[in-house]
Amino acid sequence: MWRNSRMRWGAVSIFFHWLSALAIIGLFVLGWWMTGLGYYDSWYNLGPWVHRSIGVLLLLVTVVRIVWRLVQVTPAGEGSRLEKLAAHVGHIALYVILLLVLGSGYLISTANGRSISVFGWFDVPALVHGLPNQASIAGDIHWYSALALVILAAGHALAAFKHHWVNKHDTLLRMINPMHRSRKM
Repeated sequence: MWRNSRMRWGAVSIFFHWLSALAIIGLFVLGWWMTGLGYYDSWYNLGPWVHRSIGVLLLLVTVVRIVWRLVQVTPAGEGSRLEKLAAHVGHIALYVILLLVLGSGYLISTANGRSISVFGWFDVPALVHGLPNQASIAGDIHWYSALALVILAAGHALAAFKHHWVNKHDTLLRMINPMHRSRKM
């Protein structure tokens, strides 16, 4: 099942979810690790290039993912009304903060007016550059919003585990297997 239904997430949504999760975790770890690199370290230039390239690809995936989410039905949530509301608000916050992280990363990378090379496959032009303190301000936003994103994503994962183990809901199973048969069906 490729598309979402009222009961299940489709394979496309599941693929976008896990691809984004892996990219976000990987980018956060790589970004944190890069801050400790010395000038003569072999990854001093390579690390940021990989980080920027994956970040641009994640931005493209995120835009497609948001469009997909807008044109697809959303499976019914599980839990109390308050939990459903918290899940809805949490998902919106995840998307907003993710776009803030990616946008600020773009502003850091293009502050000098140069385009971003994505693994040498294509270049993303510097549409916004030369603003006063652009790299510094965008850098602060990038770091704190990335930290907020990882904390919110951890809360998201903990909520899924709580639904799975404490409430015995199908929430986690529906995001792993598009063919999962809900106990409610």
